Formats: sequence, C-alpha cells, structure tokens
Amino acid sequence: MVSLMVGEILKRTRPVNLDLKTIHFPITAIASILHRVSGVMLFVGIAILLYLLGVSLDGETGFLKAVSLADNIFIKFILWGILTAFAYHAIGGFRHILMDFGVIKETLESGTKTAKISFIITGILSVLALILVW
Repeated sequence: MVSLMVGEILKRTRPVNLDLKTIHFPITAIASILHRVSGVMLFVGIAILLYLLGVSLDGETGFLKAVSLADNIFIKFILWGILTAFAYHAIGGFRHILMDFGVIKETLESGTKTAKISFIITGILSVLALILVW
C-alpha cells in the first residue's frame, strides 16, 4: 500500500519533457548509437553481398547477371552504404580496442575527440567508397 502511494507521488512530481527538439545527445552517445546501427547494417549487408557472390559464381551467365545488377543505381547506393557502414564499424571498433588496451584514456575529453576523429575518417573513407562504387 505504501509503495503504491509513493509511486503515485513520483508520477505527479516527476518532470516530463515531451519536446524532442530540446533533447541533445553528446557526440559520444551518437558515436555509440551509430556503431550499433552500422553493425546491424553490416549484418543485413552480408546477406546482400553473399547473394551477389552466389549469383556471380553461377557460371559466365551468372557473373554477367551480377555485373548487370551491380550497374543498377539502387544497388550501387546499397553497396556504397555497406562499405560506409563497414568503414565506420571498423574505425569505431578500432577506437574501442585502443581504449580497452589503455592507449587512449577513457575520459570525456578523449572520447569526444576520438568520436570526432572517427567521423572525419569515416567521411573520407565514405567518399573513397563512393568513387570506388561509381
């Protein structure tokens, strides 16, 4: 009975922020969320890449079919997305390994700095992937 009353009091006095425009994540949180999202994209992307590999290994006609599929602008966009997700996931993973081994200190300042650096490196690799795909 007492816990129910405390719960009711907390519900009435707890502040509620319904304006989502006022919520700002720190760059380290954005980097962490994007690392997870890129992992999911890679999981799905591997299925696409394995399908293209299977088609290409089905003789000469299969290879020509895979090449014609890869010439589609939608497929090129998907391949570019997979390569960008791989680049970000690899850079983010390398960043975490350096933190785990103590090469980079686990402070807010170093976390913010390495997150920005990983975004810049991923941007450069993403442009290179765009050139490679197109």
